[in-house]
Amino acid sequence: MDEVKKRLTARRKLDLYLETRQKDVNLGETLRQYGVHLNDLRQIEKAVERAALDGLRVRRNGRFPKAMGVTSPAEYAALVKELSRKEQALAELTVEYALLKKSERLGSKGRLLASMSTVNGARS
Repeated sequence: MDEVKKRLTARRKLDLYLETRQKDVNLGETLRQYGVHLNDLRQIEKAVERAALDGLRVRRNGRFPKAMGVTSPAEYAALVKELSRKEQALAELTVEYALLKKSERLGSKGRLLASMSTVNGARS
């Protein structure tokens, strides 16, 4: 137990998966070497299979799904234009909100001053 347990990174998980797939491998020995249990290996196997399926999934027209992060230049340009438009609208709404808040504060101070002058006028 004087051996330091290494962190099970994605690379080490893949190495473990590939090593357990080789012929004539002692599964128990390999699991002890990596410091994992059989249940951990099964979870790693499921994750590798899921990732492989996602990586190989192709749409009918032969393109990769958008979830893979692949966009055409035209789609990218449209997204940049839409983002710019939304940023401009957000900036306008922010200014409008600030002006409304300012007018509310001034309006409530004006009402407060008016009520105070009425009260002060009544006391004099």
